[in-house]
Amino acid sequence: MIVQENLKAKSVVLVLVLFVGAFFLGRFAAQAVPAAAKVFQPGAEGNWGLSFQEEGQPPVANASFEEMAKYDAFYAEDTKEKVLYLTFDCGFENGNTPLILDALKKHDAKATFFIVGNYLTTSPDLVKRMAEEGHIVGNHSYHHPDMTKMNKEQFSKELGELESLYKQTVGEPMIKYYRPPQGKYSENNLQIAKELGYQTFFWSLAYVDWNQDSQPTHEEAFDKLLKRVHPGAIVLLHNTSKTNGEIIDELLTKWEQMGYTFRSLDQLPGVKAAKEAD
Repeated sequence: MIVQENLKAKSVVLVLVLFVGAFFLGRFAAQAVPAAAKVFQPGAEGNWGLSFQEEGQPPVANASFEEMAKYDAFYAEDTKEKVLYLTFDCGFENGNTPLILDALKKHDAKATFFIVGNYLTTSPDLVKRMAEEGHIVGNHSYHHPDMTKMNKEQFSKELGELESLYKQTVGEPMIKYYRPPQGKYSENNLQIAKELGYQTFFWSLAYVDWNQDSQPTHEEAFDKLLKRVHPGAIVLLHNTSKTNGEIIDELLTKWEQMGYTFRSLDQLPGVKAAKEAD
């Protein structure tokens, strides 16, 4: 009886050891997957996601550079050169955008502002200032819906309404740069955007800056944005963030001190000449 109990105990211990070993082996394997191995699966859709695994290095993304390029889509530059592409998503105005524009002018940095219909109707002067100061104004859709639920006609209408309003407001056609609302995408979604003449831009550096009720401290923001910065990053920041408005000048200074320079999205290798709406 004692022998049988000892054997049972040893069996339980062996099973636990094997389970724990398999867990850590699987975890290590998952972390070891290089970005180039990440590709779209047939019919893939979901939320854009990143896994930051090594400080100062590009994150592992949902898709490879090569897979994204098939759809005229981008999330970073594959380079070791210390360049950054600054982008801002603009849902509404709460006083931070002038601070952001002032800092960009001070650092002679050109950015891309992805706007929605509400922003254009309530803050036309700021949108005009963006264009006048040499920034790109991109299409983040009119109503900020889940675009993966739309067919081509609905998709075209959602982007087209913003194009039309932009031309009426600014007096120039809108450049066909698109950022998916909520970071939601699908293969079909990206293909439709391409067929409409749009180039799609995701990102490779961002942090939780959009929650108005829980803004990060300056220290928390710098901790994320300085440790995760990497060569060729497309940076996503939200103009609604009070923290971003307060730190943007110092943030750009710190990145410059780290050896980084800033480029506009139309300078990203592989990006076609900026296409304009009809």
